[in-house]
Amino acid sequence: MSGVEMLLLHERSNSEQEPEGGIVQLRSPSRPEARVREDGLPRPARPVADLALTALHNLPDFSPGDPLGDILADALADFAPFDSGDVLVIAQKVVSKVEGRLRQLDEIAPQAQATELAEHLKKDARLVQAVLDESRRVVRAENGVLIVEHRLGLIMANAGIDQSNVMQSDGGTILLLPDDPDGSAAALRLEIARHLATAPAIVIADSIGRPWREGAVGTAIGVSGLPALLDLRGNDDLYGRKLRVTTVAHADQLAAAASILMGQGKEGIPAVLMRGAYARGPAGAMSDLIRPSGNDLFR
Repeated sequence: MSGVEMLLLHERSNSEQEPEGGIVQLRSPSRPEARVREDGLPRPARPVADLALTALHNLPDFSPGDPLGDILADALADFAPFDSGDVLVIAQKVVSKVEGRLRQLDEIAPQAQATELAEHLKKDARLVQAVLDESRRVVRAENGVLIVEHRLGLIMANAGIDQSNVMQSDGGTILLLPDDPDGSAAALRLEIARHLATAPAIVIADSIGRPWREGAVGTAIGVSGLPALLDLRGNDDLYGRKLRVTTVAHADQLAAAASILMGQGKEGIPAVLMRGAYARGPAGAMSDLIRPSGNDLFR
């Protein structure tokens, strides 16, 4: 059986094992039951699992057409085999670069809406046109900031378009998000499996700002091989009370943790391997993390 066939079989096996009661639960192998204190209250059990993060160093500065899957497989060879708690978090910019998601500003002709917005925001009209080309709608355009709903469903500034850590041409080069981040993650996972007969789950991460909070944080924009969202409703808390509304953005948590090692500037670490990130449930998609418009109180 080939590595790809084994990977797909593993995927089907995981997705067919629905948790009891249909609830997605965090997996905690060999976790001891909570003991009881003398006053009758439960004593928290000591966690026995660790989450380890390893930066993959010495990866190249990627360009369009580079064999990203081959290069990652080579970097991961010493860590194989992988189990269900292993996740490779990859920077979005690397994926976008190898997929050729680049545009030259001097090749963009702004249309009327872009010109009007650019004048209002004091931005380059060509950049604004590129943002509109990637967007479903403009959410807010004030104080020099253009917030849009990306066609992938993400609410973000400038549709995720960036110029940092991108080799610039005379005409100005911009980098777009991957066309299909979930598809990119799945393809990379299969390519790694072809080389190693095993592969970790994949999260493609980007740094995104958040409403009412300062600073950007690592956020999942593509996933393969793991649940993106964990539904913990119905689980017991420490004192036996049933959780009623708790869902956890599992893929976002992994992206945020990995971004600590990746950095934002010239660190040059576009991939981080995480071990011990166990989560029970069928493999999901980035769209699982997008709140439906009917449930959005601010839309």
